[in-house]
Amino acid sequence: MSSVSSPLPFDSDILVRVSGVSKKFCLSLKKSLWYGLKDMGNELLGRRHGGHGGLRPKEFWAVKEVDFELRRGECLGLIGQNGAGKTTLLKMLNGLIKPDAGRIEMRGRVGALIALGAGFNPILTGRENIYVNGSVLGLSKKEIDAKLEEIIDFAEIGEFIDTPVQNYSSGMNVRLGFAVASSLDPDILLVDEVLAVGDISFRAKCAARIQEIRARGTAIIFVSHDMASVQSLCDQVLWLAMGRVQKAGPSSNVIGEYVTAMNRAAVERERARQGRMVTTTGDIDIVKVVLRDASGKETDCIRSFDPLTIELHYQAWHDLPAPYFWIGIQSQYGAVGGANMLLDGCRQHISAGVGKIICHFGPLPLFPQVYRINAGIRAADGISVYLESRQIAMFRVETDVRALGLSSEMSVPLVGLSSPVILAYRWVFADGSRYMVAPKQCMDSMRPHTVTKKVT
Repeated sequence: MSSVSSPLPFDSDILVRVSGVSKKFCLSLKKSLWYGLKDMGNELLGRRHGGHGGLRPKEFWAVKEVDFELRRGECLGLIGQNGAGKTTLLKMLNGLIKPDAGRIEMRGRVGALIALGAGFNPILTGRENIYVNGSVLGLSKKEIDAKLEEIIDFAEIGEFIDTPVQNYSSGMNVRLGFAVASSLDPDILLVDEVLAVGDISFRAKCAARIQEIRARGTAIIFVSHDMASVQSLCDQVLWLAMGRVQKAGPSSNVIGEYVTAMNRAAVERERARQGRMVTTTGDIDIVKVVLRDASGKETDCIRSFDPLTIELHYQAWHDLPAPYFWIGIQSQYGAVGGANMLLDGCRQHISAGVGKIICHFGPLPLFPQVYRINAGIRAADGISVYLESRQIAMFRVETDVRALGLSSEMSVPLVGLSSPVILAYRWVFADGSRYMVAPKQCMDSMRPHTVTKKVT
């Protein structure tokens, strides 16, 4: 029988144990209400209800067969796309909803910030809600009194502490919610993505508080889409996909695989979109794009410093005297580089019909990220536009960041957010110490070493 309880051994360091936990929801409101009534009736009669079996019509698994343990002082990160089941799992851990199967065992006081304003009575003031939340956690008025000023100071909402929380902004709700959840000495702290609502300085303050209470022995479950925060705060990571555990293990390993998978998915979505490209009725149009690696194989993925060939297949409806083609490679921050006939002057007459123009790039010194390819065509006068600039393809770069000279534990989550071009460089400190970062492909201009190294 599914349950949320605390039979863990008293001398155990394990504060959370999740075994085979599953939760299903129904897409239809009417069916959901009907199933709920049937299940309640079956439980009252001591019968096994439909929640323990397979899926009934219109039902789906929001969480399916999740297992993990969390010890005192550990921080577990939950990652995954929206709808992966992260918040549903947290709500089961906090007792807000029951699992349909499996067992959740927790020991100690639980502090939770799962949803914006969750646990707050909107008509009560911030101060009154602090006392209500503290009472729910089992604290006496005296204990809450001792913590009150600390909570108010941390929340940084000043005189608004005596204003009904229904008048709070989303940021104020988060400030007070986190201040309460983290200040009342929880044994287990559950934190959802709502921290993203806070400003930069408050997020940094929350991260410092999480590290502080973790050092005191609190077990933490942290949900976020910010991989840098997950890497910084969490020992282990659980990656959920469609309610199931896709991968579990050390932060760097799981985050690296997750980022790679998300990049692949983005490129696949673009490939499907490009497959539906519609030819225009203008003078010329790009009707197909093919990307090839160094061996000539069609691909949407290369490694750092690999070449890339781009084939533009076009349809011209009549002869065109020497039009200008251009191709641009862009990252999330803007242009990275490209080829432009308006600059190099390389162009030829285009005959009516189908044809292709091939552009060989490389080697490309790019970090592991997703890149967009844009293209456009101008007439021979360089002014008239045959084809406005548009995105025609995407590709991704996959590389072991250690081979690029990046040995920081933060390199895996942050490399996808950095400026995209790889440069060789050297740090020189006041004491004369020098640290070189030079991928092997750049070592002609720097000392020949493939990893970050102190040079004596």
